[in-house]
Amino acid sequence: MRHRHLASLLLLLLAAPLLPAQTTDTQVPDASQFVGPPAGVPLTGEVLNKRATEVSALLRCPVCQGLSVADSPAEMAVNMKGQVRDLLARGYTEEQILRYFEQSYGQFVLLRPKFEGLNTLVWLLPLVALLIGAAVVFMKLKKLERGGPAAPAPPADAAEDPYLSQVRQLVGGGKK
Repeated sequence: MRHRHLASLLLLLLAAPLLPAQTTDTQVPDASQFVGPPAGVPLTGEVLNKRATEVSALLRCPVCQGLSVADSPAEMAVNMKGQVRDLLARGYTEEQILRYFEQSYGQFVLLRPKFEGLNTLVWLLPLVALLIGAAVVFMKLKKLERGGPAAPAPPADAAEDPYLSQVRQLVGGGKK
């Protein structure tokens, strides 16, 4: 068994130079397979940088999750922003870029979920809860306007309590 592991390791070391080298280039050669050919105008210069930041702000960082790709310092977010910049430079539109990242990472990567399927609950439940809360408050206010239930009468012996008569006297509503 040990010889098999050594043989595998030796084979891997010999084959390593033949494997394609990984580059740090952010170019996305297969984007057209997912979203079709670029439908926009290739951008350059300051316009490219501004649009890359705007589009990156629409994507959630998979590492930080609470930040957009534009705001996240994570290496993955920096790479994703580079991909966005590259796609914009090649002429892809914002919709194509968002669709590309959605197909790559799932709908979670979008900071604004789509209004479809289970996501409709994300949009509608807060509104339903707000409406229910407003209805409860409205019903309670109506009940208070009608007078609500009468307060119970104090016990007979409480009327002669010296402490209670002193409080009534201080408030100004009691007999001396």
